[in-house]
Amino acid sequence: MFVQDRGSAQPAGDATILHADLDAFYASVEQRDNPALRGRPVIVGGGVVLAASYEAKAFGIRTAIGGQEARRICPQAIVVPPRFEAYTEASRAVFEIFRDTTPLVEGISIDEAFLDVGGLRRIAGSPVEIATRLRSRIHAEVGLAITVGVARTKFLAKVASAVGKPDGLLVVPPDGEIEFLHPLPVERLWGVGKVTSAKLHGSGIHTVGDIADLGEAMMTALVGPAAGRHLFALAMARDPRPVHVGRRRRSIGSQRALGRRPKTEADIEASIVAITDRLGKRLRTANRVCRTVVLRLRFDDFTRASRSHTLSEATASTEVILLAARRLLSDAMPQLTDRGCTLIGLSLTNLDNDDAIQLALPFGDTAAGSFREESSGGAVTMDTAALDGAMDELRNRFGASVLTRAVLLNRSEGMEVPKLPD
Repeated sequence: MFVQDRGSAQPAGDATILHADLDAFYASVEQRDNPALRGRPVIVGGGVVLAASYEAKAFGIRTAIGGQEARRICPQAIVVPPRFEAYTEASRAVFEIFRDTTPLVEGISIDEAFLDVGGLRRIAGSPVEIATRLRSRIHAEVGLAITVGVARTKFLAKVASAVGKPDGLLVVPPDGEIEFLHPLPVERLWGVGKVTSAKLHGSGIHTVGDIADLGEAMMTALVGPAAGRHLFALAMARDPRPVHVGRRRRSIGSQRALGRRPKTEADIEASIVAITDRLGKRLRTANRVCRTVVLRLRFDDFTRASRSHTLSEATASTEVILLAARRLLSDAMPQLTDRGCTLIGLSLTNLDNDDAIQLALPFGDTAAGSFREESSGGAVTMDTAALDGAMDELRNRFGASVLTRAVLLNRSEGMEVPKLPD
């Protein structure tokens, strides 16, 4: 039997993994900071819905739909611009409580994490008691509602938190896993997107239990060996992955929703400049360098494309990264002009620690902290490490908006989806 608990403490056996997920995070921060918004339908972002309060979701508003469609669905909705600094600050406060609860915390986004509390029973109580206190602390200290799923595996804990929303605590004990899991729709399984969902429904498979009944051999024949084995294992509640702590990221990235309004080349380039500024600072703050720059695009017809460039050596220089990003964008611009662009993003991969940088020959010409560009007078090289450092220090002291590139003046920041704080 599974238990949905909104306050009482009940033993959960070997269910010791928590998945904690803040409810309607961006919209909840707006409602927390502005009492006039509480209890009212709130949309964060105008061109594209970045987040919606539960009052807005009740009308059918979902993230990523167009702002005009959202206002048609719910004319009384209140639209507010995103405040990413406020969301990041709230996230950091929540993660401090996570890490004060257990040292075994694996953050997976700005508003959710896995926690392993298996070794805390003698000093902190049962997993459900710990989860109850965690929810109370976040509500009292940060002012936000959070849903927690408790289960034996990461997969089941995440499903439990999704089913338990909003502002709930749902426990899936080991002897009730199959009973909880099998009636759920196949879309609850990791890896089932629109394409796989349509294929499964076309074969008469609608619930997780249908996948279990079909068997692994038939699933691999239907969706392929890797996907078939993966989905069948999840349908049988098998997920051996532990909570990972201290893993260094292999990439960092950011993306910006542009909406369906007409956009000039200058508009699109301004988005790349803003994203690169943020990513360069994040690299240096984390003492990392990157080798590969990846441009990601989504077109008006919802198809996607990506282009990448690997630098001759690792760098944390904003200007070096920006030069590579601009070249990738220039190559892709004919497609953007023909097909339109609704989302643009940048990822920095092949990360390493900044002490791994080696000087290149000839020394100084293309060092990781330098920027080299061709001009009519020949190659111009300048050291940007000091400039990057000075800009980072100013932004740390006075806020991200204290310095702005000229190309970004009088332009909307768009709707960027921030990643987990470093």
